[in-house]
Amino acid sequence: MSVSSVPPATGPVIPGSVEPIDDIYRRLMRERWFPVAVLLVAFLVLVILAEQFDAIALTAPGTFRQMLILGSPILLAGLGGLYCERAGIVNIGLEGMMILGTWASAWGGMHWGPWAGLAFGIAGGAVGGLLHAIATVGFGVDHIVSGVAINILAPGITRYLSSKTFAEEGGSISTSPSVKGEATDVTLPFLSGGDLFGWKTPDILGWIERQDWFYISDVAGALRGMTTDIPLLVVLAIALVPFTAWLLWRTAFGLRLRSAGENPFAADSLGVPVYRFQTIACLASGGCAGFGGALLVLETTGNYKEGQVAGRGFIGLAALIFGNWRPTGVLAGSGLFGYAEGLARRDLDGQSVRGLVLFLAICALVGVAILIARRNVRAAGITAMLAGLMIVWFVATDEIPEELVFITAPVLTLVVLVVAGRSLRPPRYDGFVWRKGESD
Repeated sequence: MSVSSVPPATGPVIPGSVEPIDDIYRRLMRERWFPVAVLLVAFLVLVILAEQFDAIALTAPGTFRQMLILGSPILLAGLGGLYCERAGIVNIGLEGMMILGTWASAWGGMHWGPWAGLAFGIAGGAVGGLLHAIATVGFGVDHIVSGVAINILAPGITRYLSSKTFAEEGGSISTSPSVKGEATDVTLPFLSGGDLFGWKTPDILGWIERQDWFYISDVAGALRGMTTDIPLLVVLAIALVPFTAWLLWRTAFGLRLRSAGENPFAADSLGVPVYRFQTIACLASGGCAGFGGALLVLETTGNYKEGQVAGRGFIGLAALIFGNWRPTGVLAGSGLFGYAEGLARRDLDGQSVRGLVLFLAICALVGVAILIARRNVRAAGITAMLAGLMIVWFVATDEIPEELVFITAPVLTLVVLVVAGRSLRPPRYDGFVWRKGESD
């Protein structure tokens, strides 16, 4: 009997067991329409909450524009972690690589403009990725130790470099001069009224938004917010998602890289140069993180500021786990964090943040129902307790400080991880220090 004809060793289905429910859950998660349906239903809940509690920022077009801009650095950090971990290298040094990217981007941008800043930012992050590759791939250092070392070294290195450059060119040891020029913004023609060869195209989404149709106009407004005056660098960052999916899952290069993370012993026996692919993955990871750091400089502040990364590298790792080590999942996770941060910046009266707390409570209750259906009583109890606390918080307060909105995305991520934890699967040899010639 051939290997392909051997039936999967799943065992018999016992009546009353949770296996059929798990099978249905996994099958739905694999359907391409299912995530879209979930997003549409979630947005409907947001629209209802916005109407009931006058929380207009929940569905405002500007909130979704900010979601893209603020979530893009997190997306790039998550994609950087994806390249590394798919090759079997854990990279918690993304924070330090982003810091190196911010400094290098500011230095290049202040001399030659934003596009040079982008190139230098990617190169700066790649230097951090090279250090990680030398330590982990070359010398077999524990991946966590190497990542922590990069996170510690990067702030010290950039502070020293700032004292020798920025402080002598009109900036200071913690702040650089402003970047020269600005990158281009993009508005999608026809849908959002962008220009096409000098011709002002119709604004279809804007027209639908102005009709004030329930839900439909809100959806059009959200889409218009995500397609109007979006920085070109952000568009390039989002374009990396389909490119990464194609590269890792549709090319021989991607197959070899992923084989290094799934089983380096088998890959080596088949002639795959595991060390080379792990090194390439570390360089790509650092480059993506450096790109994220460059976005912070070029699109958020306009210059380098010490501490401006503010944990986004670690949040990118959370988005990577949230997204089950897949590009589209990383996009969803980074969008969640970007939405929470964008809402905090636009909510002036605290009502939208309060509405978001109720939305999170509803999501947690849905998670409780799923966990009960899967007979995971302990996780259901913890999630129900979390939902109850959020409901009590919502009822007991009239206004929630905007600073607290930044914990909402991690809370929702925690709920998702509890609900979908059994369906998440990292690469099999992720974090394993592999040495050529060793046996499995």
